[in-house]
Amino acid sequence: MNKLWDCVKATTERALSCGALLSIPTNYEFVEQDGVVFMVRILSNLVRKDEAKKKEKQITQNAIDFNPFLPYEQDLWVADISDTHVCILNKFNVVDYHLLIITRAFEAQESLLTERDFAAMWYAMADFDGLAFYNGGQIAGASQKHKHLQLVPLPLAPNGTKLPIEPLLLSASFQGSVGTIPKLPFVHAFTRLNPDWVKSPIEGGVATLKQYHHSLKAVGLQDGGAYNLLATREWMLIIPRQHECFESISVNSLGFAGALLVRNSEQLQRLKDYGPMNILKSVAIPL
Repeated sequence: MNKLWDCVKATTERALSCGALLSIPTNYEFVEQDGVVFMVRILSNLVRKDEAKKKEKQITQNAIDFNPFLPYEQDLWVADISDTHVCILNKFNVVDYHLLIITRAFEAQESLLTERDFAAMWYAMADFDGLAFYNGGQIAGASQKHKHLQLVPLPLAPNGTKLPIEPLLLSASFQGSVGTIPKLPFVHAFTRLNPDWVKSPIEGGVATLKQYHHSLKAVGLQDGGAYNLLATREWMLIIPRQHECFESISVNSLGFAGALLVRNSEQLQRLKDYGPMNILKSVAIPL
């Protein structure tokens, strides 16, 4: 396989030129609360995505099981990650070079992640520093039923900040392999990962799966439930969810990385008034 990052850039260029990739332009502001400088993106044009959603709805009226990943658009294909996973571009990307790591065969987004899912994640993260994330169920921000991990390159913020929440992670306190972050005001589980697992993704998949199950148990999700998962080469964070939105503001995994998205200036003002960390606390499970 060619270097994944080279494939990402080449595919992005081609997909933009042929119209397969429909990037959604945004502006952004920084909003600080509790030691985190949140990056808040403001969507400036949702027409493309809204039109596509209308078409998708028309299709689903005729085919209840419509799945945009089976088949996926060939113009969005980046690379075959493994015999079970494929990497494609996110068609409606807000973040540049936003990737989806999808299962070749259908698996439900609500199903637990597997050793092969994590191995695919490590394969993808071997070539560039990124944030992988998983929206476990609709309440956690998942918009498609077909299982897909997502990956965005770091740094996440345009000002060069790797991840807005990263300063808080330095204070992690551990009991065994699972820790907590004192300044996060909601239920969560934090674990360390080994960056060397990019050299052996299969080994990394096995080891990460163990950490994943330890984390799920620590937050009471061993029998299922909605959650967000974030992972870099160095750590993994899991947050159980109880609400999909705060008022009209949707929150997915990137929100817990410190990157929120609003649709208009009214939502932005509401976010500023209430506070971004308070919003995360309201959609998660408050401590």
